[in-house]
Amino acid sequence: MVTYAVEQLDTVAISTNSVIDGMDLMSPFVWKEGDLYRIMVRGVPHPLGAHDPTGIIARGESRDGLSFTMDPGLAITPGPGAEDMGGCEDPTVLVTHDHEYLIYYTGVDADRSQGCMILAAGRDLTALVKEDLVLKAPPGEGNIKEATLVQTSAGEWRLFYEYAADGASRIGMAGGPTAKGPWTVRPDPFGIREDSWDNWHLSTGPIWQAEGADPVMFYNGATHDARWRIGWISFSPDLSRVTGRGLEPLLVPPPALSREATDIAFAASTVAEGDRIALYYSLEDRMLRRALIGRYSR
Repeated sequence: MVTYAVEQLDTVAISTNSVIDGMDLMSPFVWKEGDLYRIMVRGVPHPLGAHDPTGIIARGESRDGLSFTMDPGLAITPGPGAEDMGGCEDPTVLVTHDHEYLIYYTGVDADRSQGCMILAAGRDLTALVKEDLVLKAPPGEGNIKEATLVQTSAGEWRLFYEYAADGASRIGMAGGPTAKGPWTVRPDPFGIREDSWDNWHLSTGPIWQAEGADPVMFYNGATHDARWRIGWISFSPDLSRVTGRGLEPLLVPPPALSREATDIAFAASTVAEGDRIALYYSLEDRMLRRALIGRYSR
């Protein structure tokens, strides 16, 4: 039997005077290229004005994985298409074998009424091109957002995503032959647990894959009053079935400094940090953290 334990918590900082300095920070997607850590992160104006975008996506780099120097330009900005005119959120980055960057992100329409999944790509992070509207719900059926991209043991690809149904968030899954799709919607990979901390909302988190171990998703779950926590669930190597699921949350937000703060911890990405898993997440929808997680068999 496998279990996971948080062994260290760290604050993640971005450089002052960057384009998102002073904004609320969410969705920190961190990956490694050699010894360099790279980040894409969503910035949200605070307070959010009536005509402000719900998100812009900035990029940066770090030598230690904790202090990031942000680039002067933005990675992804709203428009000119109607699908993301209202904001750009939740970046997920894949670097292909021939070094093309694929960035799946959430586009919010101008009315802030619906989110959809969009793909931007390029061989240079400063010159990404928006290529495709990947997934969009029918009008009135809520958002599709928070991509997680992973390859199965058979070489196929799976795109996990959050969608809205019956007043709650759920996790959906699509399959495709390549990391760019085309995507075919498949049955939901797992659901809520009626008597647990994840009894109402579910949202995707990053999937960690290690040789000889079942892939594990550090997913986000919440109660009816949207108290979000981070848990884990494992799958068979072909991602066809669940093989394990933590009974209790892996990460719970600490007591907030303000009564008005959002009670939320939300997982975004993972990288290897020695023999531990570095999980990057946001707290209170406004600040960034990293947890070092150990994996143990018992």
